[in-house]
This record gives sequence, structure tokens and C-alpha cells, in this order.
Amino acid sequence: MTDDVPVQGLNEVLARRYLTGDEARADKVAKRHAQGRRTARENIADLVDDGSFIEYGRFVTPAQEQRRPLADLVVEAPADGIIGGTATVDGAPCAVLSYDYLVMAGTQGMRGHHKTDRLVETALRMNVPTVFFTEGGGGRPGDTDLPGVSYLDLDLFAIWGAARIPKIAIVSGRCFAGNAVLAGCADLRIATPDANLGMAGPAMIAGGGLGQFAPEEIGPVNVQCANGVLDVVAEDEEGAVEVARRILGYLGARAHEPDAPSEEHNLAREILPHNERESFDVHRVIETLADTDSITWLRSGWAPELVTCIARVEGMPVGFIANQSAHLAGALTTAASAKGADFLDLCERWQLPVVSLVDTPGFMVGPDAEQDGLVREASRLVTAGARLTTPLVGVVLRRGYGLGAQAMLGGSTHRPLLTVAWPDAHLGPMGLEGAVRLGMAKELAALPAEEREQTVKEQTALMQQHAKALNAARVFEIDDVIDPAETRSLIARTFVRAR
Repeated sequence: MTDDVPVQGLNEVLARRYLTGDEARADKVAKRHAQGRRTARENIADLVDDGSFIEYGRFVTPAQEQRRPLADLVVEAPADGIIGGTATVDGAPCAVLSYDYLVMAGTQGMRGHHKTDRLVETALRMNVPTVFFTEGGGGRPGDTDLPGVSYLDLDLFAIWGAARIPKIAIVSGRCFAGNAVLAGCADLRIATPDANLGMAGPAMIAGGGLGQFAPEEIGPVNVQCANGVLDVVAEDEEGAVEVARRILGYLGARAHEPDAPSEEHNLAREILPHNERESFDVHRVIETLADTDSITWLRSGWAPELVTCIARVEGMPVGFIANQSAHLAGALTTAASAKGADFLDLCERWQLPVVSLVDTPGFMVGPDAEQDGLVREASRLVTAGARLTTPLVGVVLRRGYGLGAQAMLGGSTHRPLLTVAWPDAHLGPMGLEGAVRLGMAKELAALPAEEREQTVKEQTALMQQHAKALNAARVFEIDDVIDPAETRSLIARTFVRAR
């Protein structure tokens, strides 16, 4: 054996490795850049720490050697259109996968499926969070080397769907069929404004006899944001990667320094309006409680009467769920109940402690409210809260009425580790004026109209005195009534002790 044989082998490996990179397809990359887009490898490089990416299956080629020369496949379809491996982000381990739209429109090949199975199973065995860039057109026809009939025995969707690791999907450009399902099975979905997300692309829709549609007409961001499919919409791919890095930061092992007190944190006393019927923006309350620049708002475009986000409080990652009085007075609609249940389930899976900020008249009621399955989703919210094993702290900001307030508190004021109220809060089995009208229905019916309304006003005022937070604390229905300025510290100290 001559000395140059190993060198020849290494040269072959290095030459093939070059062909899998962006440098070997400069024309395609230039076209991608002209569209204002980045390549799969550029997105991965931006996400992970420098030099940390360990790639799996870079030399895989599509199963199409019966149709195309191998040399063509090596050059035109590197990695079978799916790039993945393990890495670190800010020093914490993770897995990352990305379909490569420059290879057959990011479609899913048979060997690519095997590689993706391997990567997800590796992430599971390592127990690390996974980021998946899912742009692509779904299943790929034409992989003739691996014959089959239905291909319904593929394992990827079952493995990914069942995976009990944090899963984050980034959706940019066109994401249809199987690619969309992978995004949908993630815990969180981050999108860019140009994303289209649908269970089928134009070809499949046309093939089903359902008409001709441009890709941009199928599941655009404004639709998927308003219906709750998307959790975060970033400005562009760079912004989406930054959001993913921040979310991974909530899950990482690296400790974060407690946030120094700021002027914003001291404004809790000043947020609530003096008029108890006047709405206010609960985002401001969360901003006073959370560490500066630590908040990721989730599903802002869907059911705005309920606000959900992940943030840090004195360095600890925390989930916030809050009623928003500026929309439908903070009533819990069907959509809000579904949004809340989904969020509590997420916090349970990720073992994030939860802060619930309560200001609600209860569940939305009436014939119209029942049209879209309120009972189902309201009960799901109650169940999600009751099943929480992660720590929960409840803060009644202003109104805590009825089953809706109970649902926000895990089913009871005594389910959270700590339930407190702000000084002007009221608690009751239902809205106070409604309770007067219901409880005194016969008496009120016997009164003239003007006297009736005056009586309602007087009796409601009396009931308000009875429903004050101090009165609820006196009979130990809640744990304490606090100075709003104490809220952040009480939350942090309770969660530290719970850990």
C-alpha cells in the first residue's frame, strides 16, 4: 500500500463534502438571496454557536439512481434535501434540522425520511430541544429506488409527534403537506411574513379537483396568525432565528442573572385605572413583572382577550397567562379557552412555572357563545389547569368572577401555590350586577323601572363591599391581599422555593 492512498481517500471525502455546501451551487444561492431569503445552511449557522454543529448524513443522495445518474444526484441534490445534526446554542445542547428548498423545493425524500427519523430519535435519546426549519413542498414523488405502495408506514410523523422534547418549528416561504404537519406537531411555530402554511400545496389541491390556486393564496400568515396556528411572526428569517434562540434560552441550563430593579418594575401601583369599568392593557402589567427585554408574546393575533407569553422573572423562565380587559372585557371565549388550555399544556410539557393574572367576568355566555363549542374548550381549560404539576401563582388584579376565574386558577383559588389579590380586586361567584339581578329577580320585577335600576345600583354597591378582596382574604378564600409593588418579588420567591 502506498503512502498516498489515505490522502486520495481524504481528498475524495473533502471533494464530496464541498459539493454538499452552498459554495458549490453559487447560482442557486444567488437566486435565493435575490428573493431576500437565506439558505438552509445559513439559517443553521446563524442559530447555533460557531463550530458546534455536528452534521448527520451529509452524503446521502436521493433514491433516484434508476432515473438519474449518481453524479447528477450528488451535485444537484446534496443531503437529500434535509440538513441536520446536533449543536449548542448559547452553550446549551440542541438538535437542528432544516429542509433545503434548493433541493427539489424542500420535498421529503425516502432516504431523507430515514435520516430525519435518525435525527429525531437521536434528539430524544440526548433529551435536547429541537429546532426544525420546515419550508418545503411535502412528500416527493419519483424516489424509485425504494419501491412501495402507500408509504403510509413511514415513521417520521409518529416519532416527531410523540417526541416529548421541546420542539420549535420555523416556517418561512412555502410549507405544505408533510412539511406543514411537522410544523404543526411542534410545540411552537415561528413564521416570517412571507410564509404560506397549508395541508396541501397547489398541485395536490388541483389534483383533488378543488381548483387552481397560487401558493400565496394558501394559508398566508394573516390567516394562520388569526386562527392560532402561528405563535410568533418575526420580521424575517434573521428575526425568526433570534426568536428561536430566545426560546431555547428559556430551556437552557445556563443560569441568568436576576434583573436589576428598573423604573418599569416599580409602576405596578399606577397601571390600573381609577374607574373599575375602564379597560387597561394587561401587557403593561406583565412588563412590570418580567425582566427587561425577556418577553416572547405568543399567539397575539388569536383570541386577544387572553394574553400568553414566556418571560423571565428575576432570571427564572416563567409562563404568563392573563385576561385582557381591552377585548370583550376579558371574558373567556371558546378561542380564549382553547388558547389558554394549549398554553398551560405547553408550560406543563416544558415544566415552566406559571403566573396567572386574573381580571375576568367569567366565561362568555349566551346562545351565540355556544355555537363554536364553548363547553368543550372551557372544560379543557379547567382540566389543563387542574392537571398542572408545575408551580402556579395566581394574582387577581381586579375582577375574579365565576368559573372563568376558577379556570384561570387551576380550578380553585387554593390550587395555586400562592393566590393573592391587588387591593381593589373583587371576587364572586358571578358578575356582581348580574348576581343582584338574578338573586332579586322577583323583587325587582315588582318595582317601577326607575326605582328598579336605582335598587340594582344600590344593591350592587353593597355586594361590591362584600366581594372585596380583603373580605375574601378574611374568610381565607385567598392567601393574601398585597401591595401591587410586591407582586414581582412574591412570584420570584415562591418559585425559587418550589424548585
